[in-house]
Formats: sequence, structure tokens, C-alpha cells
Amino acid sequence: MRTLLVFTAMTALGADGYLRAPENVRRILDAPLPPVASVSPGRGHLLLLDREPSPSIAELARPMLRLAGHRINPRNDGPHTETSYRGATLVDLGSLARKAMAIPPGGKLTLPEWNPAGDRFAAGVIFEDRIEMWVGDVAAGVLRRVDGVRVNAAALGSNSKWFVWDGSGGVYVRAVPAGRGAAPPPPQTPVGPNVQESTGKAADTWTFQDLLGSAHDESLFDHYATAQLVRVEAAGEKWTAVGKPGILQDIRPAPGGAHLLVTRVRRPYSWLYPASAFPLEVEVWDAKTGAAKTVASLPLADAVSMDGVRTGMRPVGWKPDEAAALILVEAMDGGNPKELVPHRDRLVVVRAPFTEPTQLGLVENRFTTARFLRGGRVLVTESNRETRWVRTMMAGESAKVIEDRSSRDRYKNPGDPVTETLLNAQTVVMEHEGVVYYRGDGASPNGDRPFLDSLDLATMRRTRLFTSDAGAYEHVVAVLSRDGRRLLTQRESATEPPNYFVLDGGRRTKVSDYRDPAPELRGVTKRLITYKRNDGVPLSMTLYLPPGHKEGTRLPAVLYAYPLEFNDAATAGQVTTTANRFTTPNGASHLYLLLAGFAILDGASLPVVGNLKTANDTYIDQIVAGAKAAIDAAAATGAVDPARVGATGHSYGGFMTANLLAHSDLFKAGVARSGAYNRTLTPFGFQGERRTFWQAQDIYLKMSPFVHAQKINEPVLLIHGMADNNPGTFPVQSERLYQAIRGNGGRAKLVMLPHESHGYAARESIEHVIAETTAWFEKYLK
Repeated sequence: MRTLLVFTAMTALGADGYLRAPENVRRILDAPLPPVASVSPGRGHLLLLDREPSPSIAELARPMLRLAGHRINPRNDGPHTETSYRGATLVDLGSLARKAMAIPPGGKLTLPEWNPAGDRFAAGVIFEDRIEMWVGDVAAGVLRRVDGVRVNAAALGSNSKWFVWDGSGGVYVRAVPAGRGAAPPPPQTPVGPNVQESTGKAADTWTFQDLLGSAHDESLFDHYATAQLVRVEAAGEKWTAVGKPGILQDIRPAPGGAHLLVTRVRRPYSWLYPASAFPLEVEVWDAKTGAAKTVASLPLADAVSMDGVRTGMRPVGWKPDEAAALILVEAMDGGNPKELVPHRDRLVVVRAPFTEPTQLGLVENRFTTARFLRGGRVLVTESNRETRWVRTMMAGESAKVIEDRSSRDRYKNPGDPVTETLLNAQTVVMEHEGVVYYRGDGASPNGDRPFLDSLDLATMRRTRLFTSDAGAYEHVVAVLSRDGRRLLTQRESATEPPNYFVLDGGRRTKVSDYRDPAPELRGVTKRLITYKRNDGVPLSMTLYLPPGHKEGTRLPAVLYAYPLEFNDAATAGQVTTTANRFTTPNGASHLYLLLAGFAILDGASLPVVGNLKTANDTYIDQIVAGAKAAIDAAAATGAVDPARVGATGHSYGGFMTANLLAHSDLFKAGVARSGAYNRTLTPFGFQGERRTFWQAQDIYLKMSPFVHAQKINEPVLLIHGMADNNPGTFPVQSERLYQAIRGNGGRAKLVMLPHESHGYAARESIEHVIAETTAWFEKYLK
């Protein structure tokens, strides 16, 4: 069987030259994905959304404009790739009655946005040449198109919603401006050189991609990113343009309905930073006339240090219990975390007519989030990156601490508060008779056991309302009743595929019916293994054994890991996984190697422990020690042959793989995907490293596999997307490492995937990566 798998992987070429994965893998790739749940604000209805399968390479090859950090599809004024859905089923959470909602032929549905009452939702329908706005009517169980509105989603902010409801039955959407005209053509001949000049001011920065690079790029960005704000009535029959067209990064209606908070991008643009760093105007608009009043002007963020923030007032949002009270936060350290100050941020409120700010309070560390409760109370979260510490307090005269812990301490993580949407469209923490609810992963030395807690705000006493069974992984999706007794959960186990359930007291009612997409994987066995590094740091991993494994037989194995930094050994050693999840590979997963007879050392802990400023001084020693401990622990089970182990990882895991091959002889081969291998090309920091190359040249060179290519004497397969947009992992990183290994007489193979970004999306690419990876480890581990 294994010989057949190798033959199939290496010889089944498609007409376009892509390798095909084995038939049993293709069956899994063809299977439907688990549905996605979207619960209405009133918690009375649920949309089950059927996800689109992997796109074809033809879809990925569509025209793409790479402008200011955005990837734009110029044909339909949307993002080049977007998560979409091919089916939607409306479920009544009372009766559990179901109704399929028809999606227009040829269209793909975007994630819906519910109105505050929960009786309608808005969604985009993506076509090849346009994006339409549709409104879902819960009572009728139908979708209706909004005529005359062409959605512009070309350059939204990372947290921007496509559709934003207010509390008066209207929904805002960015539309293509009327009469926009054709895109500006490129100049036939250059009008001059592209020139950049520094002014002598130091400014460290990430190595961003997809940036503007010419005056024509700037014109294209203006053309595609500029949108007209439109307010659509709830039924979708009427709409009105609001304000002037602009590059509208964020839109938030005020609780009273008379104002809008609008964050607008303005010139001058940068050719070194993405649009998220461009100058911003924070404005309050009249919701009817669009008349704008500037609340804050934020300059180009070209002097913001690593982990710093902009100077000026940064918008937080509306105070939900007032008609028009805007919360903003301002850095008191110049936005620089290296400055020693008693307080890093201050919170202020600006009320209509939005002239004079009033200070609400000071924040010792960097402000992270504000979560409001009814009555104006607020939970403020702050963080300290250097100490990796997070603290949440209920602000007020007698502040109460909700959490105060290391951000890496999963065991002490209290979870996140459950929120709800008020009828004025504002989001607040759900509260019932002085009690709020927290849901979390429930990390423990025995693996994750998700939970729901109630927290009495008067006494700060917690009560556990729900815990996942020891043999399953069940997490709370929504709290359906205010008293916390009725829940919507998603449950799975090693043998049960993930499905949604309504829990009401002791009764569990199934809501979805997702079937096992890969019965052949049910023969896989897995277990959580804990062990220690040679310096005593506790570690863990999940050991997967393939179907049909016979006790006492030692197998070739592949280690998959992703190193993380920790301040102390205690948190570094915490268990980060569970054996109770349903095994279904996604995308080009390494778990497909199980079907080829390999054992998998999955999620092996490779912590880098130490002070944030100097932890990487011993990076190599620590990841090698962690890898050796994992191999020894797996070998001790009697199921893994320590002389036939390979290593693989993606991104920082690919970087790890190359370093393990360069600095140890633990592995027989490796597959490194989309990594950065020459750290001099990320000179202002990477991952947790904040020293620049000029401050720590020896560390940058020591950690760069490219510099040690002559030591990589095990065969390595390098895979990279040719359109990788992740800061630091430029495709040239894999190309140059391949040349270095080849030039020094090493064994390497380079696979560059057309049109693929940092993660691999096209079905053809996914099959090719699986086939190449399987064949590589078959050849060198078996």
C-alpha cells in the first residue's frame, strides 16, 4: 500500500503539471467542511453556513492589484480572496425548525451581519464582476437583493464589517461611487524615477509587502478604495447616500442614532507602510446630512516603534448607555513602549457637540480593550508586552480585578466575557441579576476542557456552570438564556465529528448533522504525552499513530512544531492541546501523512524561555533540546523509530525546521514551508525579537539558516507561495536558501506555488503540497 501511495503521488500529473494527491486524500478534500454558526442577537435563530471548498488555481489567478497592503480584485471591487459560503440554513432555536435559504445562482455569500432585533441580516453576494447587497428576512425565510447598491469592499480595515446596523432599522454599507468611471491607465512612458528620502529620524519597521510604489499606484488606490457610504432601510427597498465619498476605514453608529463615528484615510500616503499606517481623520458625522466634525487627526505612523502605538487620540467607540458619548484613548509615552512613564495611556470621553474631552482614567500599561456593561460600567484590559502580562479590571471608584496574569499562562486564563447586542446596536457584556458569564478553553495538565463560568460582580465569586466532558471537546458558542441555563455548544470527540447542540438543563438536542468526512482516519489513535527537556522544562505533544498500527512496531515519524517565547519555565511547560478533538486535516495538513503510515509528533512544545530581550541568545540550543526531548519521549512509547524522524513546519515553523537541520543530526529529512531563513532581511526585529540587526548581529546571524547552509546535510524540501504577503517571509527567502544549500553540495528541492500567499488556498496547490511532502518523507524516512 505504501508503495502505491508513493507511485500515485509522484506520477499522477494533472494536465497543468500539478501533482495529484492519493485517492484516499482526495476523498477527504472533496468532503464538505463543518458548518459555521451565526447566532442572531436575540438568540432566537441560527444560521448554519456551508463553507465554500478550496478555490481552483484559476480563481486564484484572477487579476489582483496589490496596493497599500490590500489585495484587490479589480473586477468586482472586493478583496482578491474572501471567505464565502455556498449554502445557508435558518434554524429556529425554539422549535428547531429548519429552512434552506436560496443563494442567487453563481454567487457566494459573505458572513452575515444581524440587525439588533435579530429578525433580519445583511450579507454580500460575490459574483465575478460585482458584489451585491442582499437582506435576509427571518420571518419569510428569504434573501432579497438591494437594487442599485454595488458593494465596495476593496480596501476595508482589518476589523471592519461589510455591513453596519444602527438602532433605527437601517444598515450602512460602503458602495462604489456613482459615476466613478474607469480606473486610471498606467503611463505609457515613465514620468520620472520613483524617489524616496529619509529625514534623519529613526523608525524601525516590519518588512511589509504589497506596498504602494509609484504615483500611479496611489491613483489606483484612490480609485478602488474610495467608497460612498449608503444607509439602507431594513427591508432593503430604499437607500440614501450619506456624506462625501472617501476611504472609510471604520463606521460606527452612535447609540442615539443621530451620529456616526467615521475613521477616514487621507493623504499623504507612504511607500514603506500599508494603509493601516496612513494618516487618519477621526470624524463624527451627522447621520442624516453627512456633515463631518473632526475629533482627532492622526499622522502617518512612520515613527511608531515595534509594539508601539500612534500619537494622538485613538478611537475606542461609543459609550453604549449615552446617546452620543465618544471614548478615545491617548498615549502618554509618545506611543513608545521603551519610555519609562507611570501611565502609558489615558481614556477620555467627548460628548456632543464634540469639542472638549473629559478624562475618564489613566491606564498603567498599554490599553487593549474596553468592554462595557449596562449602566456605564466598563471592563478595561491592559497589557505589558515586555513582561507578557495582562490585567483586566472593572473600572470605578473601587476598581475590581478580573484577571491579572501572564498572557502565556493558559491555566489561569479566566476566558472572555459573553457579550450581547442591545437594540441601539451597541455591544455590551451580558449580565443577569449582577452576574456576567465567561467562557474559555479550560486549559489544564490533562488537556483542554472548555467551560462557562458565572462571575458575581459584587463578590467576584466564580461558579462553574458548564465543563466539557473528559472524553470530548465541547465549547459554548452562545448563551441562549439570560440565566445561563440554555446554551448552544459545538461538540466533538476523537470519534464524533463536530456538531452543534442545544443544551437545556440535562437535555442535549442536536442542531446540525455533519457527517464524518474521513472514516479511514477513525483508525488513527492519538494520545497526549507529557515529558521534560534536559533542563527540567516540562513539555507536551500529541502523538498520532496511523490506522492499522500494530503494537510494538516502530514507525517512521514526522515532528510538527512552532516555537514560542516564554518568560518562565512554568508557563512554557503548560499543555496546549487535547486528544479529544476530531481528527480531520484541513488544507495541506501534515496529518495526511498518517494515511501513508507515518506517526506524527504534533504540536511538540519547543519553547524559548527567557527574558524577552535576550531569550533568542539561546534559541538554537533550546529548540534542539526540545526536539530531542520530543523524539526521546515518542521513542519511549515503542511506536516511533528515533532513527527515522523528519521535521516540518510552516512560517516560523519552517524557519525552525531549517535551523534544526543545520544545528543537529536528530532528523533524517525536513520539509520547510513559507519560512524566513535570512534574518538580515528582517533587520528591525521578528517574532519576539525586538533588538535590531545592528544591536545583535551575532544573534541574527546565528539564527539564520542561510548563514549555516553548509551544515544542512539532510535533504530538505522548501515550499513557498509566490505571492506570499506575510511581513518577512518574502518568496526570495526560500529561493536564496535553496541556492545556498545547492551551492554547498546539499540535497534540496524548491517548490514555488503560483498565485499562493502565506497559506496555500487553491485545490491544485494543496494536492501538490501533500503529494510532494508525502513523497519526500517516503523517500528519505522509509
